[in-house]
Amino acid sequence: MGGPQVTVPGRTILQQTFNDTVRENIEDLGMDPTEALQDAIETLTLQGVDLSGIVTCVPGESNPVIECLNKLKQFEIDSSCDNSKIKSDFDLEEVIGVLNELTELCGVEGSGNAAIATRYGGLESVCLICSRVPRVPSGCGRGLVSCFNALAYLLHDLQCTEIFRNSNGPEVVMRILNDGTDNVTMLSSGFSVIAAAATGNEVLKELFMDLKVDELMITVLKEQKNEPISSLYDAIRVLLSADDNRVVASQLYARRFAKIGIAEALVHSLRDRIRSPSLVSASIALKAVAVNDEICRSVAESGGIDAILCCINDSGAQRNQIVAQTLCSLLNKLAGSDANKTTIVAKGGMDKLITLSTRFSDDPFVLQEVMSIICTLSLRAPDNATRAIEAGAGDLAIRVMNKFPEVPQLQKHACLMIRNHVVRNPENRQVTSYVISHFFVLVQVLALVLVLYSTFSSPQRTLYLSIWFGC
Repeated sequence: MGGPQVTVPGRTILQQTFNDTVRENIEDLGMDPTEALQDAIETLTLQGVDLSGIVTCVPGESNPVIECLNKLKQFEIDSSCDNSKIKSDFDLEEVIGVLNELTELCGVEGSGNAAIATRYGGLESVCLICSRVPRVPSGCGRGLVSCFNALAYLLHDLQCTEIFRNSNGPEVVMRILNDGTDNVTMLSSGFSVIAAAATGNEVLKELFMDLKVDELMITVLKEQKNEPISSLYDAIRVLLSADDNRVVASQLYARRFAKIGIAEALVHSLRDRIRSPSLVSASIALKAVAVNDEICRSVAESGGIDAILCCINDSGAQRNQIVAQTLCSLLNKLAGSDANKTTIVAKGGMDKLITLSTRFSDDPFVLQEVMSIICTLSLRAPDNATRAIEAGAGDLAIRVMNKFPEVPQLQKHACLMIRNHVVRNPENRQVTSYVISHFFVLVQVLALVLVLYSTFSSPQRTLYLSIWFGC
């Protein structure tokens, strides 16, 4: 579903201007309607005109998006004359049908239908109808879900999210979700709207926090612990992402989330291990929450490290690259706490990581995450560095550097990892030198030097080269 995207603005024109261009091609140049339409699109595009939201169809043809919006506007008029509510079950079914059609049209990738709907008042209409669907009758849950599904597609850029805010969309959505915490389908579609609306818009993030979305989230996480909601995890991630330079308030919300217990609730979401369809989303959300040492330690104390190591082991056994990479990234974040480093190693984390690297020996992205974790675990921790060498981390680094000389970040993490293994452990230097002597040839050394020169500053290059040739 949608989420605001950053685009480079171009020249804009009115719908009437586009229609006149097509009409001139037909009347003045004698083109047939289809040719006239295509010529107008190509000419205006070459001139740098942004046609987003412009209805581009042959003159006389109807546009299905506009037809849907006209029907929704009629429902607005009818409901405004009857105590501001949808009048009957028949009306509600008709509204649901139109909303579902609009959602389907806006979901067609590359169609531009969402932009057309937004330009012609679709967001305002859906927000208004959403506020007028009564929440008591049995069928109204479906009506609200249809509203939410349409909104999630219509919220596709910053301008749309501002329209949503000015239409009281956040207040309407939060009121409905607070009244329906027992309806998993409605919660799922509602949190999708929150995630789409808050993406790239710090003002809306702040508004949702003012509306106590964090309290709603912890309530849902506790009440629906057996039915994970992926969109809730996505909403947490979005609310904690600093993706709008107008305000930086989102960087402060993680502490508020952790304070009310969201970090511990997310740990519970990992305990179903790789069987959970929401494992990746929950892991990314937990990583977003774990912003300081205190929160990282609380995650470990809640059993988070045990759950993560089990999931990493499962991902390797099932060769699930996405899960492996995501869980390794989360573990690396938690390993930033010195207290957690000891816990991870004590629970066999080093051996599990080496095993994972063996299972994904052909995947540079998973290997990069593995070496990044081992590098973090060995930083300022001589005992962990020794344990890493004993587990085979030195052999791993050299094998990887030989196999993937074209992946700069992988080479970088390998260099950093070996540096952490030897800087406080003189005894490891002899082992590392032995490994290097058996695996490096001149071509690989030259490749390494090239990587260092393209990735690091001059002082860093001197440091790493001295480590390699001084080991």
